[in-house]
This record gives sequence, structure tokens and C-alpha cells, in this order.
Amino acid sequence: MQKVKLPLKVEPVRAAQKQLDYDGIIKAELLTRLAESTQSVKSDANVTLSFDFDRRHLAVMHGSADVEVTLTCQRCQEEFNHTSSVEFCYSPLLKTDEDDEFPEAYEPAAVDENGEINLVEIIEDELILELPQIAMHDDADCKVSSSDKVFGKLPIADERPNPFAVLKQSK
Repeated sequence: MQKVKLPLKVEPVRAAQKQLDYDGIIKAELLTRLAESTQSVKSDANVTLSFDFDRRHLAVMHGSADVEVTLTCQRCQEEFNHTSSVEFCYSPLLKTDEDDEFPEAYEPAAVDENGEINLVEIIEDELILELPQIAMHDDADCKVSSSDKVFGKLPIADERPNPFAVLKQSK
């Protein structure tokens, strides 16, 4: 089956009524915020989405995405390729007062005035959140080994008199 471009926006309730499934890509050029968070985006994002209703009759979007990006190792300062893979589950938040009774199993998806959610924004957010906090090679691949790290030793603190000792004498 050939992967096709996903729509930029989708109406989640209508997609759930039709029980739509998507298997496609999001072009790397559209992932601008992800590109700003990394050195570069190496591949298009492969995305699978499935729309359905749950037991409470809430429209739900289950999905997964993966993309290959280039990161800079924080130990040796060299670039390396990293594959970021995520799974997510969203439900459209149709009313703002509904936030209190929203199920914890789903992330709320903001719906615009047309009842649509922005797929690129949601998937890009998930991929950014999946990036490592501190990007590093595996120890075997990094030029800086753990034995090369020197942290130094703390000097022993001088025994200085307590400045509040004077107050103890006046008591």
C-alpha cells in the first residue's frame, strides 16, 4: 500500500462516524517547529491514525508517528541520527467547560471554529515531546568515553569559627 500525504486538518467527529483510518506521511517541510528543535529533519514523518468512538461515545483518535532527525551529542558535540517514535490518543475538546469531566486516558485536542483539528500541529507536538532532554550518542558510539570524564575533587572546607558564636556568649 502506498503512503499518501495526510490532510492538514480533519473533522474528528465526522471521521469517527466513518471510522476512518489513515496511513500516510507528513512532509518534512511542514515540521518547522521540530526542525527548530533539532539540527534537521531527515525524513518525512510516517503516521498512522484511526478514528472511532469509545464507550462514552466520545470521538477518539489513536495514532502513531515516527521520524528521523539529526541531533547534536552533548558530550562530543558531533551530530547523530535519532529516530523518534510516538503513540498518542486524542479526543476533541468541543466545549471549554467540558475540561473538568474530560477522561484522563485521552489528551484533549483543540477544535477550531469549523470543528476541525490540526493534525500537523498535534503530531509535531508529540514528536517534539519525544525528543531526548539531553541528546547523546550511545556510549559505544561516542568519541568521549566515560573514562575520559574528570569531575575533580572538592577541597576540604576550612574550619572557620561560627559567626553566631558571639551571640552564644552574650546569652
